[in-house]
Amino acid sequence: MNGLKLGAHMSIAGGVSNALDSAAAVQSNAVQVFTKNNRQWFGPPVNEEDVARWRQQMPTLAVEYAVSHASYLINLASPQDPLWEKSQRAHKDELQRAHAYGIPHVVLHPGAHTGSGEEAGIARIADALNRIHAATPECADTLTLLELTAGQGTTLGYSFEQLAQIIEKVEEKERVGVCVDTCHALAAGYDFRAAKGYTAMMETIAKTIGVERVKCWHFNDSKFGCGSRKDRHTHIGEGEIGVEGFRFILNDPRWDGIPMLLETPKEEDNDGNDARNLAALAALVEEIERLPFGLRPQQQ
Repeated sequence: MNGLKLGAHMSIAGGVSNALDSAAAVQSNAVQVFTKNNRQWFGPPVNEEDVARWRQQMPTLAVEYAVSHASYLINLASPQDPLWEKSQRAHKDELQRAHAYGIPHVVLHPGAHTGSGEEAGIARIADALNRIHAATPECADTLTLLELTAGQGTTLGYSFEQLAQIIEKVEEKERVGVCVDTCHALAAGYDFRAAKGYTAMMETIAKTIGVERVKCWHFNDSKFGCGSRKDRHTHIGEGEIGVEGFRFILNDPRWDGIPMLLETPKEEDNDGNDARNLAALAALVEEIERLPFGLRPQQQ
């Protein structure tokens, strides 16, 4: 897929497919959704009518890429068997729901070891993924994207080396990818805000997980500075990354076809925040032909 895939996380109020209408309303060509209430472990049965509408509306509304985000309740690193097993069931459900909609990627926070130690937590995550994969052969084309985290508390996945350690222990490696969150990356200590730092981060990605393993970006500015280990998103250009901090990623042709999705704050009515943030990103793109048609400057 050529060109940039830009969008945002959208509400699924009234049905998962309604997120496509919201994506189209801000002229984006990519979207991220929850496939159920994110505050619940398990959702109702998949609504087949909504699936049909999703599949019909996606090409109609020119939304070229969709990503699902798993519930934040899931903790595949937990040393507590009841929570670990419940988390496996929940992520299995997330994969099956995404698969029903034809969504190829489910973003997942790797988990927190809560005191068992990083090595034990990493082994626990990989073991859980192996069990989930074995139980869901029908979802082999629906990848789990392990998200780079800020490293708060005992949270795992705060370095590309650590993500590589998890993936190394996964038996069906083709079923796992990575999602890079810009706020998390800065908080974890990757200072990509200047050319030298971006190049260094890309070199780290290449030698650990591999550039081809990155299947999604979350674009968020950060309320706190580099290495803070604090996960606090803010609007593009209003945090420690700054508008220019996104320029190198957006103009790197290696990311053509890889969805770049906002998870910036939203008020109840959204107040135009998604459109404003997308416009700020679009203004940084040097070759406007790489932008979604509706986000090209001459179209506004």
